[in-house]
Amino acid sequence: MPLTRRRLLSRVLPAAGLAAAGFGGVGAARAQDPVFFRIGTGTTGGTYFPIGGILAGAISGPPGLPPCGSAGGSCGVSGLIAVAQASAGSIDNIRRIRDGEFDSGLAQADVAFAAYTGEGPFAGQPPVTGLRAIAHLFSEFVHIVVPADSPVRSVADLKGKRVSVGAEGSGTIYDIRLILAAYGLKESDVTEVYERPEPSADLLAEGGLDAMVMTGGPPLGVIADLARRRPVRLLPIEGPEAEALVAKVPFFTQEPIPAGSYEGSATAVPTLSVGAIWLVADRIAEATVYEITRALWQKTTLELLAGGHPRGKEVALEGATRGLGVPLHPGAARYYAEHAMLSLPARATP
Repeated sequence: MPLTRRRLLSRVLPAAGLAAAGFGGVGAARAQDPVFFRIGTGTTGGTYFPIGGILAGAISGPPGLPPCGSAGGSCGVSGLIAVAQASAGSIDNIRRIRDGEFDSGLAQADVAFAAYTGEGPFAGQPPVTGLRAIAHLFSEFVHIVVPADSPVRSVADLKGKRVSVGAEGSGTIYDIRLILAAYGLKESDVTEVYERPEPSADLLAEGGLDAMVMTGGPPLGVIADLARRRPVRLLPIEGPEAEALVAKVPFFTQEPIPAGSYEGSATAVPTLSVGAIWLVADRIAEATVYEITRALWQKTTLELLAGGHPRGKEVALEGATRGLGVPLHPGAARYYAEHAMLSLPARATP
């Protein structure tokens, strides 16, 4: 019988409680009805969507599969079926975790911190204090794309221009508004267009936009496709304005988009990066998140990530607890403490 939402929340994850010391083997846990675990990702043209799909497959442990290490076996969480769901991005994922629509999701560290403290796009709302972190995964870079023949040469030159700042609910909106302000521009100084990456790229290719902004791990498929249709270039985010912004928003780092990431990008482009983290609701049981964290750091999972997306090669246990922006979930903290990543008691704070 399909699980109702109420039954799901009351049972996530009963199987974990049956085998807290040794999940992944056959036994009573595999006899349970499967429990669904929803992961919010992002738009199909971004980084979160493919990475989230890989994570969902890796942590799933459908009933009936052989144990981890055997031919065709699962190294996921016994009885758990994770489902990656497309979304508008960081802000959307956090709101839907808060509202109980998602159990977990991917988000930028700066957006997660803003939600946890009730700042930025969450100002005037109750802080989303139920957010917890599983891991830092990889770095995302702010891309500001303009036509190659555009007179726009710096962020300041965007004044009076038509700029796609991302869909409502994306972390890109939060980032670009901070960047524009750092360069002395108000929201009213640009014509903001709220559109997903794919339509934005089409508009830019056809002359309907002067610039589009997207935060994600290069190479981004949407921008790579755009660069094949129309010559484009990336605006640098550098100078004293960028340095002042990094000093103000410590989740930002000055880091270049590597040369050759896109057709026509022969040199590295200075920009800002921010960590992408895997969030989970604090209502999810400690034993469940412990097992999800264990499944994340399996050798098979890391191989899938490295082979499935260029950013997947960056996912490493050594960086799992840096720059999270919200407290670790107790289940994840226990896993890291056992692997000498933290000292118990683990009380991670923003």
